[in-house]
Amino acid sequence: MDSAPPLAHGGNLDEARRRYPGAPMPFLDLSTGIAPRAYPLPTLPAECFTRLPEPADHAALCALAAARWGVPRGARVVAAPGTQILLPMIAALRPPGTARILGPTYAEHARGSALAGHETREVATLAELAPASLITVVNPDNPTGRVLPAEALAKLAATQRAAGGLLVVDEAFGDADPDLPSALKLVPGGGVVVLRSFGKFHGLAGLRLGFAVAPEPLAARLEALLGPWAVAGPALRTGLAALADPAWEAAQREWLRDAAARLDGVLAAGGLRVLGGTNLFRFVEAPPGTLDRLGRAGILVRGFTHWPDRLRIGLPADAAGLARLAAALA
Repeated sequence: MDSAPPLAHGGNLDEARRRYPGAPMPFLDLSTGIAPRAYPLPTLPAECFTRLPEPADHAALCALAAARWGVPRGARVVAAPGTQILLPMIAALRPPGTARILGPTYAEHARGSALAGHETREVATLAELAPASLITVVNPDNPTGRVLPAEALAKLAATQRAAGGLLVVDEAFGDADPDLPSALKLVPGGGVVVLRSFGKFHGLAGLRLGFAVAPEPLAARLEALLGPWAVAGPALRTGLAALADPAWEAAQREWLRDAAARLDGVLAAGGLRVLGGTNLFRFVEAPPGTLDRLGRAGILVRGFTHWPDRLRIGLPADAAGLARLAAALA
């Protein structure tokens, strides 16, 4: 069991139960970067399920997202059933060529680029990214929390425009800290697509709702690939409520900051060194065997085959979860 590879992605509780059959139940799932405090679901009328989604609601959702993030003129928001489905579509906006991804990072970017026919490789430095038909950076990064400065993003965008390439900036964790550098203002200049998640910050990953912000011509191509009714009725109604609720948005950011600080205290007391992360997760250095020790205690965190001494640990939802983690680390 100690030599079993880490789970390919966070959140796979069925696999965790098989791997640790004697663990106390229920599992405490800290393996994702999803906020454990979720937006309260609005009352959903039956027509959300019985009728096809209304185009006007879809357009209103995109307009609210654009207002929330300050999307500039010349850029358009495209709504999708999660950002995951968009990855190979965006990669296919350029003919098959070379794809370079700043890593190690979220592995689905490499898979999406390969599906679109690109010769794909993760690289460790900014200098190795260009030249490439497709360059992808995750900012802030998952799982390290690395943040690229605005100057670096602007330089990458200029490089890709000059070469006729495409820069994809995945800002899935950006809502937790709006003061971080964003590539949104670069989109109207062309050659840049920005990804934004809904489910992570709002704690509603199962709703499957995400967005791309792209220049008008690329946005039109993505919408054509997605087709009509791309976002389900319940997701539309929930997104419309959440994105029009600035008070909850502000309270969520404050809650996440406080929860991350409380987690830091537990990790330090347990002998884990925080190396990075965001307000939705921490990236830590851990003693050998910590991943399986936590698993046997019924606590699921994210491990990495290429980093045996690194873990990504999400936020516990409450004091009981923090105490359970502290006891397992003691």
